[in-house]
Amino acid sequence: MIVDCHTHIRLSGGEAELFEHLEASRAVDGSIVHAMPEGHSDGVNRELSELVHRHPDRLVGFAVIDPRVDKVNVKGLRSQTTKLNLQGVVLYCCETGVHPTHSRAMQLYESAAELKLPVYFHNEEGFLQPAAVLEYAQPYLLDEIARTFPELRIVIGSMGAPFLDQTLAMAGKHEYVYADLTIRPGSVWHTYNTVVAAHERGVMHKLLFGSGFPFGRAWECMETLLGFNMLLADTSLPAVPRATIRNVVERDALDVLGIEHEAMKARQRKSHVAASAKPVPEA
Repeated sequence: MIVDCHTHIRLSGGEAELFEHLEASRAVDGSIVHAMPEGHSDGVNRELSELVHRHPDRLVGFAVIDPRVDKVNVKGLRSQTTKLNLQGVVLYCCETGVHPTHSRAMQLYESAAELKLPVYFHNEEGFLQPAAVLEYAQPYLLDEIARTFPELRIVIGSMGAPFLDQTLAMAGKHEYVYADLTIRPGSVWHTYNTVVAAHERGVMHKLLFGSGFPFGRAWECMETLLGFNMLLADTSLPAVPRATIRNVVERDALDVLGIEHEAMKARQRKSHVAASAKPVPEA
């Protein structure tokens, strides 16, 4: 099953934004939609819940939480996630100026671990405002979290850019720390260097495919990832086996993160049955 682990829907965009998302994600079996810090978490998460509830066979929602102001105990976190049928948490530490190991953030991770909710740390170096606290995007800051809550599933967004080496070290060190390989089709050389570095560090099995919609389209991102080896023809540059790259694309991120998604699996099975039932053209 192909799952895009990093997408957004601008709630202010209404039906048009939702339609664009669904169209852009036809190449994948499902998408994780991360709520954005567009206002009070309560309202944002409820709006996202309503959107994903309409397409449970295509979308899974992650609730945005600001641990400084939102309730971080189990009851409070449950009200923002599972009660809204949102199945994970996304934090914007760099963008909102929250240190990942802030005392209330640590309470949040404890609650998330108890509720078996994965936590996604959003990193997006290309779209940061001047006031963003870049030092809070450093993946090594998550080491204390992974050591304190070893069963908590953590995803480092966008390979922790611009701190790639820290991301690879964290993915190699901790069993349940993963990295979102969000692809930029216009940055093939960057993609190549990122994938080669992960391959050489032996952590390709910890990467999850992402498009970063609306900044990327799933099919374009997959083409970029699966095709960059062709650029290496007649060069002595190191290559990564295509099968290894394909494994990243086809990795079921929802299974990896412990998220139930039977509706998506049912739609995938139905699609496979329909495809196999098509008549074979006569020669």
